[in-house]
Amino acid sequence: MSTHKTTNKETVQKKTNKTLDWRAAKQRLEAARIAIERILAPSAEDVQRILKERAQILAREAVPTEAANAGFEVIEFLLAHERYGIASEYVREVYPLEDITQLPCTPPFVLGIVNVRGEIISVIDLKKFFDLPDKGLTNLDKVIVLESEDMVFGIIADAISGVCRIQRTDIQATLPTLTGIREDYLLGVTAERVVILDAEKLLTDEKLIVQEQVGG
Repeated sequence: MSTHKTTNKETVQKKTNKTLDWRAAKQRLEAARIAIERILAPSAEDVQRILKERAQILAREAVPTEAANAGFEVIEFLLAHERYGIASEYVREVYPLEDITQLPCTPPFVLGIVNVRGEIISVIDLKKFFDLPDKGLTNLDKVIVLESEDMVFGIIADAISGVCRIQRTDIQATLPTLTGIREDYLLGVTAERVVILDAEKLLTDEKLIVQEQVGG
């Protein structure tokens, strides 16, 4: 009889152990589930960061007029050892100057024409157009192709310095040394002494329209 009681106690204990093991297993599964959710699901900080990035993207897609007027991106380049900048929205590409063909009966500032992937583009030497003195040896081996709805031509540069963003409020009045015809085509000068060209005026100036001469 005593053996039978012991057996019943062992059976109850085994059932109890099984119940306790099941609860522990459920707890472990729940802990694993929470851990996985933390890995797969972004935290509050991640959500905030993602929303902020999306807001920045949307802001860039629809920039208010005030913000658009506040700053713009420029391509900075060297010309006769001076630093110039021109709004990147008017720059189609930068092309190495090679195999230029001179044209007769054109102004001295028109170096000639180049073939850019099948398109004939005239090349302007701003040094001669601005009547700037030559300052030592320069390379003048880069063509910055400017483009608007009605005009396309290239200007030559010694080197491309890079791309930067400037605020319109940082553009100062032109320096006393920036006189003559050049002054008419400048937006101003930055604190770093980068001369910002007026690309829109260059592309609409009749003196620089040489396409008809090229076509003839």
